[in-house]
Order: sequence, then structure tokens, then C-alpha cells
Amino acid sequence: MKLNGKKTDVELKKDVSAELQWEPSVNVANVGVLVQDGAVTLNGYVDTYGEKWDALQAAKRVAGVTAIADDIEVKVPGSFKRTDGDIAEAAADHIKWSTTVPTGAVQVTVRDGWITLEGKVEWWYQKNAAEEAVRYLAGVKGVTNLITLTPKPGSTEVATAIRSAFERDAVLDAKKIQVETSGNTVTLRGKVRNHAEKDEAERAAWAAPGVWSVVNKLKVAWPWDIED
Repeated sequence: MKLNGKKTDVELKKDVSAELQWEPSVNVANVGVLVQDGAVTLNGYVDTYGEKWDALQAAKRVAGVTAIADDIEVKVPGSFKRTDGDIAEAAADHIKWSTTVPTGAVQVTVRDGWITLEGKVEWWYQKNAAEEAVRYLAGVKGVTNLITLTPKPGSTEVATAIRSAFERDAVLDAKKIQVETSGNTVTLRGKVRNHAEKDEAERAAWAAPGVWSVVNKLKVAWPWDIED
């Protein structure tokens, strides 16, 4: 039975499980779903870090999910196993071949299959692109992105520019999101309908020139919990 129109934990578990089955890159036989008070925990194991990432993104797409805990373990099978040296070489090549990441801006280290990215870039999308370039490599167990941003000075009207971007975005309800700026830091507050909207708001904020960091304090709430 639904409470105030909200999904019960049983219904939410069913929806998350269905979305995982709908994601072809995830082997649902090895991934478990637990739900308590709208918070979802994914557990079990997968063969690759890319599969783990896709499972988490699938859970984020489900309406009603208020939080996600990641307890999925990456167990690399023999056919995917690579030495740290092989992974580091492949990661460096993929980043070098990326047309989005500035040449020579990112350094790669690998330990026990875990990739660490370091360096400096001007834009958040470049930092994100470096991680995307290595996420699906064989043998990778995880990625830590320590790349820092050194953006050029942007407009003093950063908050206004971000609000305008929110209003143009078909995914976002701009009226429900507050934008605060302090120096080069942007803080987002308010309520959104799902994790996908929360991520989209952060992406849009990062696109503003001169932004060094985005503090995403948006809370996920059901539409009927969001005041007009």
C-alpha cells in the first residue's frame, strides 16, 4: 500500500530491479537490491568497474529513490585480468587519444587495478572526460579522479548565467533550485524530483566559466513533497 502516494519499499525494490534488468550491460543475476525508507543499497559483484557504474546509474534513474549505497564489489575474471602496468599504459593511451582532454594535462597511476587520475584542466567536462576514457578498460576495479580545475576568470554574473541555463534545460525545474555563489564556488540548494535531475543541475552549474567547485546540496523529494 502507498503512503501519501509514495512508493513503498517493496514497490521501489521492484522498480529498481526492473531498471537493472532493462540495462543490458548489467548482469542482474549477481546484483542484489535492498531498500529501506527510500534508500537503495546495491550489493553483490560484477566483472568490471564499467558494469558497476552502469548499475548505479540505472538505480539513479528510478523515481522515488532518495539515496543510494554502493556495496557492489568488482571481481575481475581471468579473461579480464591485466597487470597494473598494462592498465596504466592503456589508460594513458585512451586519455591521450581523447579529443576532449588537453594533451599532457592528466597523469595516471594504478595500484591493484585501481586507477588514480591527477593533473589540472580548465573545465569540469575535461575532468569528466578523462574518467570516462578509462572507466570501461579491462582489469579496472575503480577510478579516483583527483584532477583539479584551474579555470580562467569568468563573469561576475555566474549565478545569473547558471539560473538561465537551468531555465533552458528541459530536465530541470529551475524554480525549485537556488544558486549561491561565493568566489569561484557555487552551491545548489532546493529539492529535485530524482537523482538524474540532481546530477543534471550539477553538470549545468559546472559549465559556467570561472567555476572552481560545485557544492550540490539538492535534496531528492517526490513532486508532491516539493512546495510550489
